[in-house]
Amino acid sequence: PSTSNPYFGTVQTACKEEGEKLGYKVKCVSHDDDATKQSELFDTAISEGASAIVCDNAGADASIEAVQKAYDAGIPTFMVDREINKEGLCVSQIVANNDQGAQAAAEALVEATGGKGDYAELLGLESDTNCQVRSDNYHSVIDEYEDLEMVAQQSANWDQTEAYEKTEAILQSNPEITGIICGNDTMACGAVQACLDAGRNDIKIIGLDGSDEANAYIKSGDMVGTALQQIALITEMAVEQADAYLN
Repeated sequence: PSTSNPYFGTVQTACKEEGEKLGYKVKCVSHDDDATKQSELFDTAISEGASAIVCDNAGADASIEAVQKAYDAGIPTFMVDREINKEGLCVSQIVANNDQGAQAAAEALVEATGGKGDYAELLGLESDTNCQVRSDNYHSVIDEYEDLEMVAQQSANWDQTEAYEKTEAILQSNPEITGIICGNDTMACGAVQACLDAGRNDIKIIGLDGSDEANAYIKSGDMVGTALQQIALITEMAVEQADAYLN
């Protein structure tokens, strides 16, 4: 996906550095969460004779066709961060435990709010499996607390600017909220900045990823917490597996 999100930028950086260290020429491109563009990029990789493809895909179902083309062309695909909903096409799919991470983040929100008050949720890209898994596991924890009520739930598509704008609107329509739980750190950082600009440093904000920017907000006291996903390590593992597979 777009490297304007530092999380996805880390995928490309880790892939390039690890691949070049192992002696490969690495070409990095972004599909911007557009399955049609992703399909075209797979066609290009196939026509250029790629040895292997490492992919953070544009949708669990929408990406199957593109991976199938690589499979049929004899090019192994290694999925990172997001999986596709078909077994046997990828050599491996390495994803973080989103269930565990989301539950831990939700527990932090409950602790920070004392288990009561109104809160909002910012969802990621809804076609991404991780979006639903994280939201479901947030609610598996939070919904146990009757005094915690969700008064707004909107998608900000993993994007910081969109999260800022959605948070502004949520604050205007629900000024009583005491917490915001976000599907990733990029959206959480957008929510933090919107709250700070509105003079609301009382709102407890939770993210998920473990980004440097989120860590800085946590240290400054403007954000409660995050759950670390080791995306650099995940990507390095995929490149190492590709090298082992090819050899």
